[in-house]
Amino acid sequence: MSFVQNFPLFTIILSLVCAVISFAANDRWARGLTLFLLSASIIMQASLLAYCARNHTSYAYMMGHYPAPWGNEITVGVLESFMALLFAAVMLMSVLGGMPRIRRDIPEHRMRLYWVMIDLAHVALLALCYTNDIFTAYVFIEVLTIASCCLLAARDGGRPLLAAVRYMIFSLVGSGLFLIGVIFTYSITGQLLFPQLKESIALLWADGTYRFSMTVAIGLMVGGLAIKSGLFPFHFWMPDTYGRATPASAGILSGVVSKGYIFLLIKIIYQVIGIEVFAASGIQDLLLVLGIGGMVVCSISAIQTGRLRTMIAYSSGAQIGYIYMGLGMGTQAALLAALLQIVAHAVTKPMLFLSGAGLAGASGGHQDFRSLRGAAHRAPAAGVLFTIGALSMVGIPIFAGFIPKLYFATAAAATAGWQVWAVWLALGVSTVLNVLYFLYTAMLIWLPEETEHAQRPKRFSPLPTAGLAAMNLAVGLGSAAVTELFAMGMGLFCG
Repeated sequence: MSFVQNFPLFTIILSLVCAVISFAANDRWARGLTLFLLSASIIMQASLLAYCARNHTSYAYMMGHYPAPWGNEITVGVLESFMALLFAAVMLMSVLGGMPRIRRDIPEHRMRLYWVMIDLAHVALLALCYTNDIFTAYVFIEVLTIASCCLLAARDGGRPLLAAVRYMIFSLVGSGLFLIGVIFTYSITGQLLFPQLKESIALLWADGTYRFSMTVAIGLMVGGLAIKSGLFPFHFWMPDTYGRATPASAGILSGVVSKGYIFLLIKIIYQVIGIEVFAASGIQDLLLVLGIGGMVVCSISAIQTGRLRTMIAYSSGAQIGYIYMGLGMGTQAALLAALLQIVAHAVTKPMLFLSGAGLAGASGGHQDFRSLRGAAHRAPAAGVLFTIGALSMVGIPIFAGFIPKLYFATAAAATAGWQVWAVWLALGVSTVLNVLYFLYTAMLIWLPEETEHAQRPKRFSPLPTAGLAAMNLAVGLGSAAVTELFAMGMGLFCG
């Protein structure tokens, strides 16, 4: 085995070690260890991605060499390593960009805990990317849930704590449903590892045995992850959660954590259930309908709200709807579009939360749109970065957000029946709604200043946020290379 093939295990162990040391260290050391961890993870995941892409290969190995179903197996390929790299990079940029607000929003006695939770969230995301064991996936779902709730609750004040409790309730419901689905699946198949599970499910479905039970189990697992990722109509926790979190936490939760759950769902659909069984169960069509519903309903909610961060939060629900629409279409082309949407949203949403915080800081801390008029003149770097993010969300060419919309439209053209017109209509309506609230906001912040709310801008770190903007443009301008890489990864991933 090549040395680089051990990097998934190394980064998981390193994350756990950093979390333990950070718990015992002071705030400064804890912060430094977290930044070191994320930087080292980026290097290792990039090396692993290069190895898998260069050799056009994926591989699996059993940790501890225990036989199934007790052994914990991990699988590494182009898609898995790319997502792990994406998550680490976005987390690092979010933390660096939100550092001034972290120091201001997080009480000193909770600061060390905050960095420990960043480490645990990172290790959980890595595990969700690489694990080949469905019960291990559940364990790290819970780790990620705890870490996310603590990131919310770390901010001082009653409202953030209330938001954390609400998020915890929804998350535990989702985790519970997923666990029940895993228990059902194991009781029917006697397997926990993905390849064995897929084989058993295919055989049982083919001879008609336990079809109803398997449909229930599939529905529970999919429903649990849908709740945790914020699919309509389970998105009601989003506005308060993202709106009350410190900008770095909001960027991580929206841009990374929700995508970790969705990528795990993609793995389960293609590597556990099988796309044919998933389509036959009827749940695939339900995801398509709910995804389209989320695109429209969440966008309308974003238009109706009067607060910037709440608007950005509702838009997250709309953008997640795009991903589920792609999963509901059930084709390879639609999966490619969904993966591109994951990337576009992951690099854009933290940029909007961070730059939005910079604009609010130049407007007396106010989030209402009236106060934000002319804010870009007081904080030009934040204004430019927010505008880039807004243009990407609308789907303007050269930005990352344009690419998945184009691929969704072309993927729909290859389908038959009502799906073609439903997807095209949803794309058109959603784009118009995005224009109404994102372009409106982008123009509002560049209008002549409202001197009533003008204030000396609070400290804003433009360089890390500009790094996210650069990643956005790189995906938009280099879409051909990204698409080619994903096509290779899908061939290995989907088997």
